[in-house]
Amino acid sequence: MPKDSGIGASPKRREDVRFLTGTGNYTDDINLNNQAYVHFLRSDVAHGKINGIDTSAAAAMPGVIRIFTGADFEGVGSIPCGWQVTDRHGEPMQEPAHPVLAQGKVRYVGDAIAAVVAESREEARDAAEAIELDIEELPAVIDMKEAVKEGAPKVHDDLTSNLCYDWGFVEENKPAVEEAFANAAHVTTLELVNNRLVANPMEPRVAVGDFNRATGESTLYTTSQNPHVIRLLMGAFVLGIPEHKLRVIAPDVGGGFGTKIFHYAEEAFCTFAAKALNRAVKWTSTRSEAFMSDAHGRDHVTKIELALDAENNFTALRTDTYANMGAYLSTFAPSVPTWLHGTLMAGNYKTPLIYVNVKAVFTNTVPVDAYRGAGRPEATFQLERVIDKAARELGVDPIALRRQNFITEFPYATPVAVEYDTGDYNATMDKLMEVADFAGFKARRAKSEENGKLRGLGVNCYIEACGIAPSNLVGQLGARAGLYESATVRVNATGGLVVMTGSHSHGQGHETSFPQVIADMIGIDESMVEIVHGDTANTPMGMGTYGSRSLAVGGSAMVRATEKIIAKAKKIAAHILEASDADIELKDGQFSVAGTDKSLAWGDVTLAAYVPHNYPLEDMEPGLEETAFYDPANFTYPSGAYACEVEVDPETGKVTIERFAAADDFGNIVNPMIVDGQVHGGIGQGIGQALLEGCVYDENGQLLSASYMDYAMPRADDLPFYQVDHSCQTPCTHNPLGVKGCGEAGAIGSPPAVVNAVVDALQAAGKDVTHIDMPLSPGRVWAAMNS
Repeated sequence: MPKDSGIGASPKRREDVRFLTGTGNYTDDINLNNQAYVHFLRSDVAHGKINGIDTSAAAAMPGVIRIFTGADFEGVGSIPCGWQVTDRHGEPMQEPAHPVLAQGKVRYVGDAIAAVVAESREEARDAAEAIELDIEELPAVIDMKEAVKEGAPKVHDDLTSNLCYDWGFVEENKPAVEEAFANAAHVTTLELVNNRLVANPMEPRVAVGDFNRATGESTLYTTSQNPHVIRLLMGAFVLGIPEHKLRVIAPDVGGGFGTKIFHYAEEAFCTFAAKALNRAVKWTSTRSEAFMSDAHGRDHVTKIELALDAENNFTALRTDTYANMGAYLSTFAPSVPTWLHGTLMAGNYKTPLIYVNVKAVFTNTVPVDAYRGAGRPEATFQLERVIDKAARELGVDPIALRRQNFITEFPYATPVAVEYDTGDYNATMDKLMEVADFAGFKARRAKSEENGKLRGLGVNCYIEACGIAPSNLVGQLGARAGLYESATVRVNATGGLVVMTGSHSHGQGHETSFPQVIADMIGIDESMVEIVHGDTANTPMGMGTYGSRSLAVGGSAMVRATEKIIAKAKKIAAHILEASDADIELKDGQFSVAGTDKSLAWGDVTLAAYVPHNYPLEDMEPGLEETAFYDPANFTYPSGAYACEVEVDPETGKVTIERFAAADDFGNIVNPMIVDGQVHGGIGQGIGQALLEGCVYDENGQLLSASYMDYAMPRADDLPFYQVDHSCQTPCTHNPLGVKGCGEAGAIGSPPAVVNAVVDALQAAGKDVTHIDMPLSPGRVWAAMNS
């Protein structure tokens, strides 16, 4: 029977009570005394010189408190980038300044030029429309390959070019890779685009700045996945506020998907303006504003080549990628196409030689940064598409080709500098073939053909690196922060626990799954464990939530802190029971002396900790509270195999997802229901990218897909019921829970499975189609069929 509590059980998410009853506490729900409102005047040209800003008429309008421009931020720091990449020649990347408000030039449509603070949103918006701008429009660069050509207009005049860096990895592999291609029996080449995406979380971004003149403390309420990192970046590098005088609070957050990791200019502005005006200042993004102010995702153009020998063994792989940075470097942007992408190009396969080249390019577009999966979806899409194309060119079964080249022995050191600790890729493929009913596909295809539709089956294997640690490794790779996690566990006198974590929940269910871990360790009911997160004033310094690191890193910190609690509690219990603490066992909430019937309840020992009349050691401190910082020894490596079946309408090119199955290896599972939900959501986003979503600019840098009228989001009727399995479990060997992470898998594994399925459908119908770039809109599919 399924467990009803503890690790491996699926209790309902406790946070859903407030979310589903409308009693959540989101940032836009926060309204402070004497609060003012800000509206940002944003550039409507992609590139231009600011010759003048006349705010006189606007400043005289009703309700206007003050209008800020870039001139007010002279001497204020630049919005920082949190990761430095060194190029293949040993030179650091080009890193332009990123002002809070535009200074001298605007560099993309949406760049904030001025900020109007007024008594109401409406008055601020009306006044912004009255500001007179003198902007000399300049030629914009949108296409990455055009941007790096000699003589292209420069996004930043103080840089030598629009090339941020030219990264090669592993550089010393390059000659051997070239030799392997020269000697290959077969080479498959594919050019593809990983389309630009807008994250579109349910809740748009919000920032509320406040200042307490009596204490000199600034407070920022913000929609963030990592409030401690925002406090560090904004306080130290932008506004010069000591951390003990800056509090950052991220309450309930309605989805992030990566786009709420970063420190944004609006957060710095609201904090700065609150102090300047001695009033709370609030900004709430509209959905249309989010399209041109939130960091975008993906946007890679790649040529990938796969070399095989006469027996169809992979011998070498090389890629050449252009990665769009947009106009400025967002917080983690440089790491996404490099260390989060290049290091995963081995995939699930024992390819002995790999070389990855990435050219990161500045363009007059919204900055690009991590979006669900962050680099791993881009790597997986390239690799799994070229393998599928190779199988078709060679006339072999695509699954058999994958199996032949699977890594089968662990640990396995890849040629791109990472070591997989555990995995079983044949097991996940076997499970996929079972749950997806491959045996019944032939009959389903025949049925589709009877109905005048083309049916295809696509498969995909993936591996990802989660946790983004250890700190000493990522420091060598250019990270400007440690990537550990922290937890403080406080036990109350009556036995309840409060766990303060540096991780942050924005939909992952931490308030449910984290207590399962702690309660399981002690043997108490999960209702006795409360999780506190999102406030820098009452949580230990932590790195936040992204990269599927919550349980693997944040959960491990909680385990380590709880182990300290249990060790101290055992000493107290042993003293009361007149035994050695080495003989004390804790099970089902009872401390007992091994081999006897002597025991004490958890609550009796915790009460004794706070009523220290009879302590075992004179120098033992009263109370039960411990903190732990956990820095992993390695990434974790979830993996899996996905299958998609599609129907294609030959008359219109419309693609319908008929079946989708996923077999994942996430290591040990804490809450299977939450894991299912995470995979379901990721698959939905991946299907959205594959079929519907695409952020498009015209040649002048105007954002053509700036609303839901032009940017197609997946709806319920676009998606099938998924067959999801995670019974193939090879536990992680280097964290105490054996977990690997599950939050990004669906978004990584689904796009290539969808595209492979569509290509399979068209080729089975005799169409000479080897690739279609995402999104596979009806128009694109119809054109490919009829070209």
